[in-house]
Amino acid sequence: MAKMTERMMELFNKVPTAILATATADGTPNAVPVGAKKILDNETLLISDQFFGKTLANIKANPKFAITFWEGHEGYQVKGTVTVETSGPRFEETAKWIEEKSTQSGFPLKSKGAAILKIDKIYGVAPGPGAGKKLA
Repeated sequence: MAKMTERMMELFNKVPTAILATATADGTPNAVPVGAKKILDNETLLISDQFFGKTLANIKANPKFAITFWEGHEGYQVKGTVTVETSGPRFEETAKWIEEKSTQSGFPLKSKGAAILKIDKIYGVAPGPGAGKKLA
């Protein structure tokens, strides 16, 4: 397991959208923007599923993911394994969070699942000589 630093977590929370990449069992890639995201701890992220179509099918066939987030000349790519919870306490908390968040924005949404992303590796994506370097 790799652990995000305080700075990585600060940036993840700050950016409004990250790009979540998954792949089919045969390796066909899919990348989607996600905004309903939060940190559970320095080794675990949560993404709420409101719209996953291909993404959910990919997760079921191949649980590996990458999520990339950046601002300006600073950014990170996190890789690992994802599971989806559609019942239980984490899902219930996620459903409530999304309902409250969407009510505030005036755009009603419902969570269909809580994607739990366990971090295995972290890479830098900032431009320059360190681009693509494994950080954790």
